[in-house]
Order: sequence, then C-alpha cells, then structure tokens
Amino acid sequence: MEKLIDKSERILRSVNLTFCRYLLDIIDWNERLIAIRGARGTGKTTMMLQHIKKNKIKNTLYVSLDDLYFTNHTLTELADHFVLMGGQHLYLDEVHKYPGWSKEIKNLYDSYPDLSIVFSSSSALQIDKGEADLSRRSVKYTLQELSFREYLALTNKTDFDVLTLKNILENHNNIASTIARKIVPVKLFHEYLQFGCYPFIQEGKNNYLNKIRWSASHTVETDLPAIEKMTYETVIKLKKLLMVIGASVPFKPNITDLSQKIGTSRDQLLKFLWLLNNAGLLQLLRQNTLPSGYLTKPEKIYLNNSSLFYALSEKTPEIGALRETFFMNQVANQHLLHYSGKADFLVDRKFLFEVGGANKTNKQIKGSKNSFVVSDNIETGYGNHIPLWLFGFLY
Repeated sequence: MEKLIDKSERILRSVNLTFCRYLLDIIDWNERLIAIRGARGTGKTTMMLQHIKKNKIKNTLYVSLDDLYFTNHTLTELADHFVLMGGQHLYLDEVHKYPGWSKEIKNLYDSYPDLSIVFSSSSALQIDKGEADLSRRSVKYTLQELSFREYLALTNKTDFDVLTLKNILENHNNIASTIARKIVPVKLFHEYLQFGCYPFIQEGKNNYLNKIRWSASHTVETDLPAIEKMTYETVIKLKKLLMVIGASVPFKPNITDLSQKIGTSRDQLLKFLWLLNNAGLLQLLRQNTLPSGYLTKPEKIYLNNSSLFYALSEKTPEIGALRETFFMNQVANQHLLHYSGKADFLVDRKFLFEVGGANKTNKQIKGSKNSFVVSDNIETGYGNHIPLWLFGFLY
C-alpha cells in the first residue's frame, strides 16, 4: 500500500490547476459517495486530482483499480488498511475494470461512515445495475466533452460566462455582439469542430485525431467488454458498426440493412447502438412519443461529437452533418432532444430548431411556435435566427 500512496502523491504533484473542467464546481464534493461517468479522454481523472490539490484535501488516496496491486489484493483490503491509518477520502479510478466493484463499494460505504468515496468510470457503465444497487447511496454526475466555451478558455485563455438556453433564445443578438468584440467566433468555432472536443488538444494538434481513434478503439475493445459480457466476435462487429456509421452519419437507419451489413440480428444491432451511445461514441435521436429503451429504433444516428467525425471518417466530413452533430452534443448536456419531422431537433418537447448555413431560411418551420433557425458562418443573428457557435456556451 505504501507504493500506492507514493504513486498517488507523485501524480498529485504533477497536476496543473490552470484550466479546470466545468463540472469541477458543480459537483457537491461533500457527499459521501460520488460517481463520475464520462467518455474516455474527457478528463475525469484530472478533474478528481484537481479537486484534491485545489482544496488541499488531507488523508487522501487516489488509486486506479486497474493497477497491478489488485491482482493480489482486494479493494476492501486496501480500504480497511487505509482507514486504519487515518484515511478519510478515497478516490477510485477505472472502477469498471475491477470485478465486483459495486458490491465492495457498497460494503465500504456501509462499514465506514466517516469515509468519503469518489469513483470514476466509463460512461458505458450503468451504475445502478451493478451487483449491488448504489442508486440510493451515490450521487451521479456525467462529464461531457469540452464545450466551445471551454475550448476557448483552454486554448486562448479567454473566459466567458456560461449561458442558459433561455439567455440565448431571448437575447442572442446582444450576447453574440459582446463576445464577437473579443474574439473571432466563426473562425475559432470551425477550429473547434475538428480539434476542440477533448482536453488533450493542449498537447498539440499533430496526434489529436490519432488519440481519438485510439480512445474509441480502446473503449470498444477494453471498456465495453469489462462492463458487458461479450465475445471477441462481438467486439469486431461493434468496431465494424462504428466505422460504418462514421462513414455515413447522420442518417435515418434501415435497421434490417444495417444488421445484415454487420452480420447480426435486428435486436442485437439495436443493443449495439445502445452500447455505443452509452459509451459516448454515438448519439441516438428518437421520437418524442416512443419509449427510450434500446429496442426502440432511433430515427437518426450521429457520432457523439465533431472531432470523432473527423477521426473516424475516411473523407472530409460533410459540413451539414458536423453542424447537427455539434448542436446535439452541446445542447443534450442539459436538455432533452428528440426527432421532429418538421425541424432537425425538438428540444425540451417545446422548441423547434432547424440547423444550417448562413443562408438557411425558416421555410420548414414557418408558422411554428417557439421555432428557431440556427445558422453557421454568422457572427450575430436576428429575430429567430441564432448563430450556431453560440450554443457552445451552454456549459
């Protein structure tokens, strides 16, 4: 255990506090059991470590549950010894790599009322469906990819306030004008679409897309099998499905054709889509009136973010697809999105949004209440025409 303590302290010393993710100040760190989910590469580990360092939390241990220590020791053994030595705060990374994680965490929570536990996992992990139900004990958070606002803070050292959807709909012209006096939003926005969705952009652009490919591959090959029982053949089919979708999104899927192309049944294909959605690799847009279970066919399928689009597509992504992908990725962090036959998106079962370029008209939504045109390649809007980039300030 001494080696784990040394490793934890060494990692903490290297943590940089210059840029922190939006969720750091939202989490109620006073809770005894906190679960942080998120796609690989979004910065869950760094955020936990920043919290420890920023607040100078004592009697703390950070450990990843895929450490070789756990080949001969259990989490319970570690925690027992840690508490015995005066430990009070346990930060656990990669819990989905540890068999029986939920049962042991539940037992620790019940056995040590003075011990606080924060754990992170793949976004594919269904925390309430482990061996032990933690739903009544844990407070759950999900860390989204970088917003456009965060990308600006990370790369240009330019900080802007978070906006609400209400702010944007009611006062977008004044807000956009104020921001545009400080930056060139359209140029920076198009940089963001390719290079802005993951924090490791601060390490440079040269290998940014390769890192995303590796991350997506690792998610399918390692994270999902650690969570769902699956064969190697299933992993290959999941990778094939992801590449097929990456070459053609967004599209209205023909489930029969797609299942034949992948070589699986209809129900199994729908489960594959659901798994890739939970893993932060896809976004599924469904009808407002239909149930959200995995057996419900999605109306449209998107990659989860625009950087994934660039990384997985063999050709230059179609700009219309990038625009819709961006809008859905940013807005879905705090709002419900559904398919609408009249517009591209129905948000919170109330607002209609049609997404397009600078010349996009309101023809499709004309006469519809609470309807808006979201346009790329404009700095400021007018009436119900809103700049697309502005929706990147929602978190």
